[in-house]
Amino acid sequence: MTESVVLFDEIQTAGSHRFGVATLNAPASLNSLSVDMVRLLTPRLRAWAQDPGIAGVVLQATGEKAFCAGGDLRQLYVSLGEHGANRNPYAESFFGEEYELDYLIHTYPKPFLCWGHGIVMGGGIGLMAGASHRVVTEKSRLAMPEINIGLYPDVAGSWFLRRMPGRVGLFLAFTAAPLNAADAIFCGLADICIAHEHKAQVLDTIARARWQGEARADRATLSGLLAPHGASADEPQRSVVRAHFDTINALVAGDDLLAIAQRLRTLHSEDPWLQTAAATFAKGSPTSAALAFALWQRVHHMSLAEVFRLEYWASLGACAHADFREGIRALLIEKDRNPRWNPPTLEEVSPEFIEDHLRPRADGPHPLAALR
Repeated sequence: MTESVVLFDEIQTAGSHRFGVATLNAPASLNSLSVDMVRLLTPRLRAWAQDPGIAGVVLQATGEKAFCAGGDLRQLYVSLGEHGANRNPYAESFFGEEYELDYLIHTYPKPFLCWGHGIVMGGGIGLMAGASHRVVTEKSRLAMPEINIGLYPDVAGSWFLRRMPGRVGLFLAFTAAPLNAADAIFCGLADICIAHEHKAQVLDTIARARWQGEARADRATLSGLLAPHGASADEPQRSVVRAHFDTINALVAGDDLLAIAQRLRTLHSEDPWLQTAAATFAKGSPTSAALAFALWQRVHHMSLAEVFRLEYWASLGACAHADFREGIRALLIEKDRNPRWNPPTLEEVSPEFIEDHLRPRADGPHPLAALR
């Protein structure tokens, strides 16, 4: 019998309350987030939210390599070939249900602990970003790598990248630059770094605690339980983003996308992290960069729900154009890592082309209208 892609358990605590535990269970795919996972997680999280005996939730993953390496794009790739620029029912379900789950985590009424060990990318950050307590470890590696596949940082990336210090979020959207644990904390994607070997102790501490069943008090209790483990890493990591903060802000300053692109293309740095970031931008989808920039400019005063609704259309717009399918082909299907972007240069991406990505692609109420 095939084991479920999400495992569910509960921790009985010292009092009358329990903690729900959800475990992503697809280590062979680095726990890439599939529609099947989403359809298991969402109803269980909603049930736990309504259960007065559940004091909080832990979201974790099996395997030592990854919490979640992003969305499972293979079936989506098939659907892009089948539907082209026409309405794509699979894509509509894929993005709509994923965003509903992410929004549920952002607004969860109880303490929500996400253990982000190993690779956390794209859709994995979507699961982690909204948790009330976000743990990274000494081996956590985070990124929003969508420019490599012709997409853009979705899963509320438009929202949380906009809220990072300075213009760091825009730089990350353009360059897919990887973050270590210290970077994740500096950027506001994580709250605390705990050595992965202390995970069992953390769960045991949760089990031995007495929970009140009152969200504010229990969130404070969980923060207090995690804090002593925060110094458990052998050697504190250095935040590369913090070290290069002024350079990053200078590189992506202003509202002229072509000027920003020129600075990134001509960057010459002895620092390999910066140089790799610039090279990734140069090789990435011009449409992805333009779309990410358009969203950056639009979402500044939007609510989280409004951002998810805008991203829904942006994602379906990406599905209706060529670069997204071509990016998946080059990176995941044929793996030649030689995508042929269309348009091939940023200078050829017109404002009208980007607007076509952002327009509604269905009549009637928005599929995410219920998000408030």
